[in-house]
Amino acid sequence: MPRVLFIGGTDSSGGAGLARDIATAAQMGAEACLAVTAVTAQTDDAVHSVRLMSCGDVALQVKAAGEVGAVKVGMLGAAAVVSAVATALPSVPLVLDPVLASSSGTALLDEDGVDTLIAELLPRTTLLTPNLPELGMLAARLGFDENTEEAERVRVLIMRGCGAILVKGGHAEDDAFCEDRLHLPSGEIMKFRGPRFGFPMRGTGCQLASAIAVGLAEGADLGTAVQDARAQVEMRFRMRERSLNARV
Repeated sequence: MPRVLFIGGTDSSGGAGLARDIATAAQMGAEACLAVTAVTAQTDDAVHSVRLMSCGDVALQVKAAGEVGAVKVGMLGAAAVVSAVATALPSVPLVLDPVLASSSGTALLDEDGVDTLIAELLPRTTLLTPNLPELGMLAARLGFDENTEEAERVRVLIMRGCGAILVKGGHAEDDAFCEDRLHLPSGEIMKFRGPRFGFPMRGTGCQLASAIAVGLAEGADLGTAVQDARAQVEMRFRMRERSLNARV
């Protein structure tokens, strides 16, 4: 059974964050170890409160998790927490889901935190999994505007030490399909297409990154881990779709 360390915030509604990480690991037969960075009270509509853990407590949790096969990092909340995590991380594959804002639009990492993430955590990252708005926010901190092409944004982030970047296409305007693009250091781009569902669902980014981390802990290559993780997310969407249709 692979062991994966999930670092992030709690979500009282159970939709995202560590609750989604644990559910994903259990579904895939992996053991979940946890390091809580923040306790939040939130729903699908709003974030009502955020209480950050101390840097020392976060670092102790990471160390106490013991030997793991991979790490997935989500919400960090503050620059000091980013630094603490970057220092305490074990030398295993790291999937970084850059949680910069909630689905309802509340900022969950300030500009100093984003700068610290780029400087200290990105060089430790095996795979970065930003959606399109998150990629734009990261690029903006490096001086790029909204007109900068995706390939250039990705190139600069990889030059900062990131191993590979999976740009998630859920926020794209194409109604026909959803395409995620895996940018590799060689310049190769692997494209993964799937159906676009007509309803939102929180926690899909958490689930995708968590499932990729489990795959890497099991020894899968990056492309296979991404493909299998996408299948997990699509299965959850289809289950939700059947549930919604049954109510009509």
